[in-house]
Order: sequence, then structure tokens, then C-alpha cells
Amino acid sequence: MSKYSKDDIKKMAVEQNVKFIRLQFTDILGTIKNVEIPISQLEKALGNKMMFDGSSIEGFVRIEESDMYLYPDLDTWVIFPWTAEKGKVARLICDIYNADGTPFAGDPRNNLKRVLKEMEELGFTDFNLGPEPEFFLFKLDEKGEPTLELNDAGGYFDLAPTDLGENCRRDIVLELEEMGFEIEASHHEVAPGQHEIDFKYENAVTACDEIQTFKLVVKTIARKHGLHATFMPKPLFGVAGSGMHCNVSLFKNGENAFFDPRGNLELSDTARQFIAGVIKHAPNFTAVTNPTVNSYKRLVPGYEAPCYVAWSAQNRSPLVRIPASRGLSTRVEVRSVDPSANPYLAMAVILEAGLDGIKNNLTPPEPVNRNIYAMTRAERLEEGIVDLPSTLAQALDLLQADEVMTAALGDHILEHFLEAKEIEWDMFRTQVHPWEREQYMTMY
Repeated sequence: MSKYSKDDIKKMAVEQNVKFIRLQFTDILGTIKNVEIPISQLEKALGNKMMFDGSSIEGFVRIEESDMYLYPDLDTWVIFPWTAEKGKVARLICDIYNADGTPFAGDPRNNLKRVLKEMEELGFTDFNLGPEPEFFLFKLDEKGEPTLELNDAGGYFDLAPTDLGENCRRDIVLELEEMGFEIEASHHEVAPGQHEIDFKYENAVTACDEIQTFKLVVKTIARKHGLHATFMPKPLFGVAGSGMHCNVSLFKNGENAFFDPRGNLELSDTARQFIAGVIKHAPNFTAVTNPTVNSYKRLVPGYEAPCYVAWSAQNRSPLVRIPASRGLSTRVEVRSVDPSANPYLAMAVILEAGLDGIKNNLTPPEPVNRNIYAMTRAERLEEGIVDLPSTLAQALDLLQADEVMTAALGDHILEHFLEAKEIEWDMFRTQVHPWEREQYMTMY
């Protein structure tokens, strides 16, 4: 059942003095793109008649097949609260379609919907996601460029005056709430200048839409406070990086399929199979959930980010944690994901991994309830705990070797994702970094 009709949107646009509409979509690398149209073109947009040149978007199509159509999802209509000066700006998130009316295989949002259909064929009705995105706030210089100067010296759950980002964070929450977000928590994170805002779980497509909207709002409001917000996984050496823990659950007609009051830890067989699938494929989907060179600077021991593949209902060092809530709130928390990930692709691979566990009735290893960081390599191997990949190059090799994960992306996205990421790795690999000069210039 749709939230809004075309007539509802046209009426709201007039009542709220909307002058422009941004037709938004996400490219393969997770970057938000938009075609801005004046209000006079709204009727055309609502009729799925807006075209754009797909050849100019990263990983979409070649120039000879470039005509693409934007099909707006009416339920994503929202008016940006901060755009009131000369008429407001509204937003519609779109799916990308080919000129022949078929869904475009290179559209990450369409691709997630394709994997969700697979889930429905197995009898599930919903795949829910509650994300926990973290970000850093840095001061801007007099030219409006980001510096490496943090705006506070706060720590986990700190309060003003130590947490100077509090006013900015509060304004972000107010803007998000005005846009219909249900904010569950907002607090300072472990590192100085680091923050987290958690919002209520939604179905996977809506939650991914919200992650993309969230990033836009955070950056926009931070700039109004003279700050630069970054979702880069590890902007600073020696402090914790930014993650985006993903709390996921499968539902069947309003019932949480992961909950079984009679099961061990009150988890159903479905939950255990899903966990087993995630554990099996985790090293291989890491290229998608942690897609930058910088992502692997976060996945190191000592900073709370998981670098070992294990699960637990108690401790926070494994990759998969089962939070204490049960009933409708029973969920699997995948802790390796970082906020540089394209959320639509990250959800596609995590869901496909879990479904593979369910289809093949996989059994998870025993939970690991001790601190994995304190275990020796020999102890980890004895427990069957493998490492996540330590570089983007290693992660890309593992991704390509896993048929289930490559199928989750589809041929088009896989090909263009690998091409872009191999270029990124090669640029990094061939660059001479300041650390190398510091170490070797005078030594040799």
C-alpha cells in the first residue's frame, strides 16, 4: 500500500511552495546523484517520462546505449526543511529503467529488489535493517575546506562541554525528524570528533534510502556549523574508525523469523542458518561492505572493529553479534560494515549470504564468548576463526571466487564494481606515501 499518490504529491508541492524537485539515485560506488527539475516538470517526472544520460554515471552504460529513465518511488517524497528561502526543494528517490521499460541491471536499488524477490520465494515477507552509521566532524578552514582539526575532545557518550559537536548533532536529529525519521539514539562515539545517530529499523530498501538521505543531511547541517562531516572509515591514525553496524532480521507476515522462545538463546533454526551463511561468506562479501582502500585501516585489532569471522550473543569482538532483545526485536548485528559502503549492495550481499545458509540448511560454528583480540593465532585457528581480508586487493580476489556473492551483485554491477575498485587499488599501490619517505629516505 503506497503512502502517497501522484495527486497527494502535486497537492503537497503546491501547499508547501516547492519550486524544485531532485530526482535522486545512487551509482555503483554509492554516490548520490540527482537530476534537478523545476516544479513545471513534476507531472512528467511522476509519469516516468524523465530521461537522463546514463553514460555519464560511474559504472552505468556506454555512450551508445545511454538513454535511461527515472521512475520515482512516490513513497520517498520528502521536502528538505533547510531549503525555504526562495521556495522549497523536494526529493524523490528513483529506480533506473532502460528505454525498453525493463529495470536497469546496473541500478543498485533495483538489484536489491531482485535479491528481495528471491527471499520472498523462500516464504519470507520482509528483510529489515536498523543501521548504526558513525561519522567524524572536522573543522573547516577559512576557505571552507576540511582540516584535520577535530571540533572536540569527547569520548563515548560524553556530554558538553567536552562534546562540542552536540549542537550540530542535535540539529541533524531535528532535521531528520522533520523529514520523517524515527531517531532511536544519538551520542558521541569512542574517538574525539566521532558521532553516531541510530534510526529505527525499516524494510531494507527504505532503510538504504534513509542511509543515503542521512549522509546528505549530516553533511549539509555540519557545513552550516562550520564543520565537515566525513563517513570515511578511518580518517585518523591511532583512534577508532567509523563503522555502520547493520542489525538485520527476516520476517514472515509480521512475525520475526529469527525468534523461537524454545530455541537455544531463543534463536530459531532460520536465525542459525542465516548466521551460518553470513559467517561462510563474510570474507568474500567484505569487498562490498568495506569497499575502499581506507576501509582496511579500520579492520585491525585494538579499535573495536571486527577483523575475525565469528559470532557471539555476549561479547563485542566478533563480526556477528546477537543483541539481547528478543521477540519482534530479535536480530543479527553484522559489525564489519563501514559507512563508505553502497548500502543497497551491502544489503544485497548480506541477505544473499544469509539466504544461502537457509537454503542449504547450514549450521553455524559454536559461538565464541571470549575476547578474540586476546587469543593467539594458534588459538583462533583451533576454534576455526578465520581473518577478514586485510587489503582491498585480497577482498576483491575473494569476492570473485564466490559464486553466491557474485550472483548477489549480478554480472553488470560485478564487472563495473571490480573495474573501478581494481583501478582504486592500483592507484594506491603505485603511490609513494609520506610514511615510506619518513622510514626510508635517510635509512637508505
